[in-house]
Amino acid sequence: MSVLKEFKDFAMRGNLVDMAIGVVMAGAFGKVVSAFIDGMVMPAVGMLTGGVDFTQQKIVLKEAVAASADGVAAVDEVAIKYGDFITQTISFLVVAMVVFIIIKAINRMKEKQEAAPEAGPSSTDTLLMEIRDELKRRG
Repeated sequence: MSVLKEFKDFAMRGNLVDMAIGVVMAGAFGKVVSAFIDGMVMPAVGMLTGGVDFTQQKIVLKEAVAASADGVAAVDEVAIKYGDFITQTISFLVVAMVVFIIIKAINRMKEKQEAAPEAGPSSTDTLLMEIRDELKRRG
């Protein structure tokens, strides 16, 4: 078997293709969630907290030093940027809730499929089985 055929067989397995589709969809979903959080949720949270922009919230440990006239290099600010952490945490919670709801719906559908009783033979099938059994008995 050629290497190319083996690779094709490997790549076309159901689980690998499903996973690839899931990764692509997750990337697109992440962008949707980011837009939702940044554009809708965080402004609303900011309004509830008195107009605070969480993305800019930080605790400055050391102020930035600008470059001096004699050419001494500038020193960047040292800060704990907790606002971005809050935004990302809210984003994670939204994604986790959506995934939970989707999985719960899928599990509910699986339970309904498993709970459905198997259909017995139709009346025509039952009649044909009786005729077959009678012919076997006579014959």
